[in-house]
Amino acid sequence: MNEKVIEVKGNHNKKYTHFNKRKINLKILKEQKYLLIMSLPFVIWLVIFRYLPLWGWTMAFQDYKPALNFFQQKWVGFKYFIQLFSDQTFYQALRNTIAMSLLGLIFGFVMPVIFALLLNEIRNIKFKRLTQTISYLPHFVSWVVVASIVTLTLSPAGSVDSFLVKYGLVKQPIGFLTKPTWFWMIIVITNIWKETGWNAIIYLAAITGIDPELYEAAKVDGAGRLRLIWHITLPGIMPTMIILLIMSIGSLINIGFEQQFLIGNPIVKDYAYVIDWYALDYGIGLFRYSFGTAIGIFKSVVSIILLFIANSIAKKVSDTSIL
Repeated sequence: MNEKVIEVKGNHNKKYTHFNKRKINLKILKEQKYLLIMSLPFVIWLVIFRYLPLWGWTMAFQDYKPALNFFQQKWVGFKYFIQLFSDQTFYQALRNTIAMSLLGLIFGFVMPVIFALLLNEIRNIKFKRLTQTISYLPHFVSWVVVASIVTLTLSPAGSVDSFLVKYGLVKQPIGFLTKPTWFWMIIVITNIWKETGWNAIIYLAAITGIDPELYEAAKVDGAGRLRLIWHITLPGIMPTMIILLIMSIGSLINIGFEQQFLIGNPIVKDYAYVIDWYALDYGIGLFRYSFGTAIGIFKSVVSIILLFIANSIAKKVSDTSIL
């Protein structure tokens, strides 16, 4: 009899706890109704432009003809995936994509952190604001303009080669854009110049969220600037760094093709050709929509796998993750 009473009481407590949690959740939703209303347009945009287009993935398994409706299409299974993985040009594009992505991840991730730390140490407020403003202005310059600047600067008759020849550092113009093996670093350096200032903003925001009392206590203990950076600033922005690193790894294969297409030339194309450029040429360019969709699915699957791997490692190494 006692056991039954205890069992009933336990079920009653479970029901009461469930009801209480539900009541709390409804209360939170009611309090945050304006935030939910503000986020509604973004959710609608996400569904329309990110989730509904996933229906188009079916084209990768069809011999897609634009003139036919969905039920008239011929299903071909993994035909276009087999063609994709049998094409040597695809592996060349994949090599270039991974190489430029890894170089960009290593240098492009570290530079904004270093720049944010250095900028935070500037005590002159006016100079600090001026430096920050100048640093993130290149972000708003289109790749067409940036590519023109890089091409004019690094051409054999450009300012860099002219300077080197004039002061006897080299006997003849180098022609940076005619050196295929140099192309990867040219793209990486251009990206760093364009995006470092902009990417540093989020780290500066994270630094402002660190409790000033931690710095005061460390100064009392005799810590210098380097000690403050190493023991307070870096640990304070570490969660932000980890989240951004996970997201960067997740988008490792999605580097676009604008800079490679605009800065590259036939001489360096073997090192400039990336997956998105390959999809443009062999997919949309040849009206092979099914083949282009197969490339897109491959990129998405790789991105998801990389995201989960990076998130799992981050969760084991630290307490920060996005999933």
